[in-house]
Amino acid sequence: MHSQVVVLGGGPGGYAAAFLAADLGMEVAIVEADPRLGGTCLLRGCIPSKALLHVAKIISEAEEMAEWGVGFSKPSIDINKVRARKESVIEQLSGGLGKLAEARKVKKIHARGVFVNSTTLQLEGGDPSTYDSERLTFDHCILATGSVPAMPKFLDIGSPRVVDSTGALALEDIPERLLVIGGGYIGLEMGTVYSELGSKVTVVEMTDGLLPGADRDLVKPLEKRIRARFEAVHLGHKVAGLKDLGETVEVQIEGPDLSGAVEFDRVLVSIGRWPVSKGFGLENTRAVVNERGFVEVDAQQRTADPHIMAIGDVAGDPMLAHKAAYEGKIAAEVLAGEPAAYDAQAVPAIVFTDPEIAWAGLTADEAKKAGRKVKVSQYPWQASGRAIANGRTDGLTKWIVDPETDRVLGCGIVGAGAGELIAEATLAIEMGCTVRDVAETIHPHPTLSETVAFAGEVHLGTATEVYRPKRK
Repeated sequence: MHSQVVVLGGGPGGYAAAFLAADLGMEVAIVEADPRLGGTCLLRGCIPSKALLHVAKIISEAEEMAEWGVGFSKPSIDINKVRARKESVIEQLSGGLGKLAEARKVKKIHARGVFVNSTTLQLEGGDPSTYDSERLTFDHCILATGSVPAMPKFLDIGSPRVVDSTGALALEDIPERLLVIGGGYIGLEMGTVYSELGSKVTVVEMTDGLLPGADRDLVKPLEKRIRARFEAVHLGHKVAGLKDLGETVEVQIEGPDLSGAVEFDRVLVSIGRWPVSKGFGLENTRAVVNERGFVEVDAQQRTADPHIMAIGDVAGDPMLAHKAAYEGKIAAEVLAGEPAAYDAQAVPAIVFTDPEIAWAGLTADEAKKAGRKVKVSQYPWQASGRAIANGRTDGLTKWIVDPETDRVLGCGIVGAGAGELIAEATLAIEMGCTVRDVAETIHPHPTLSETVAFAGEVHLGTATEVYRPKRK
C-alpha cells in the first residue's frame, strides 16, 4: 500500500495539511489511531473545554444579574446531560471532518503508525478494515503527532481520583473539593469550570504567579476574580506526593502558607504538555529530536530527513491548534512546490478563563529582556461605555509600540471576550500597521472592540474618555 503523502496524526495540523495537500492535487492518506479525526484539540482539549466553559459562563452571569435586580434560583445540574451535550458537540465536528476527508478523497487509516524507515510505516491495531496491508509506503510524511498532558511519575499513582486534563474533561462527577496542581492556562480553565459547577477549587502553583510567562498587568484582574471565586490559591507552593485513601486523595503540600497533608476528592495534574516524539520509530529515520522532545524543523517545516516534515506541537512551541494548522498548510504548499515558509509576525494566545486573557506579538517583558526600547500604551476598561453597561470593567487593552516608527509590535488584552478581540491586533501586527492606523480606524460604538483603538489613542495623546495627553 502506497500514498504520495501520508499525514501521521489527525488533529488540527494534520487534517489541515491533508486537506490542502489533496486540494493541491496530491494523493493523501491520514494515519490516526483514534477512530475519529480531530486530535487532542477536538476530542480531548480545546473544543470540549470551551463547551464546558460556556456552561460555566452562563452560571456566573446568571448569578451576577442579581446586581440588576434580576434573580435566578440556584441552577440544577444534571451532570449526565452536560456530559452528553459536550459529546454531541465533539461528534458533530468530528463527523464533519470525516465527511470532508471523503469529499476530498483523503484515505483515512485508523491505526497506529510506526516508522520502519524513512519511507515506510508499520500499521498496528486500530481498525484493520481501514487498511489492506500492514505496511504503508510514502514519498513524503507530514508528522503531526501532537502532545500529551505532562504527568511526572511521582504524581502518577494509578488512582482514578488523580486525573490530567483529559480525565477532567470526562466529567465523571462534580467533586466537593478539587485540587488543581499548576496555575497555567489549562488548570485555570478547568478550575473555572468545576468552580462554577459547584466544586471548592484550590490551586497550588510552584512559581510566585499564576500563568507564568504571561503579562502581569493582564494576570492581575484574573487573579483577583479567581481568588474571589475559588476556595484558595497558593503561590510558591509545591506538591511533594499523593496517596489514594479510597474516598479521597491525601496530598503532601509544601509552602509558606500551607504545609502538610490535605485531603481532596479529586486532583487535577495540570503542569504542561509533552510533545509526542517517542515510541513510534522516529529513531529509524534521519529526523532529529532535541533535548526538549521537539522534532527540529526549518522554516518550511522540513526535518533533517528529506522524506519527513513536522508540524504542530511536536515541532515546537507554542503548542497551539491554530499554529499547527498554519504550519500544516505550509507543509502542504511546500510539497506542492510553492515558495511557502513560516513567516508569521505574531501567533495569538488565549486563556479562556473569566476574564479571558489574550496576547499577540511582542510583550513588554520580552522587550525588556531583549534590551529593546518600546512604548506601552494602556486603556482601562473602566472608561469603556460597553464594559460599564455589561458590568465587566475588570479589563485592560494595551499596545506595545516601537517608539521610533510607531509600528505596533504587540498587544495584550484582559477582559470578557478578549479572545475575540485579539484577532484584530494580530492582523495589525502582521500587516506592519502603525498605532495611528489602528487608532484612526473607525470602530463601532458601543463595543469592546473600541478599546483596541482607544489604547492607540492613549499613545497618540488623543483619547477622549481618559485624560493622558501626549508629552511634547
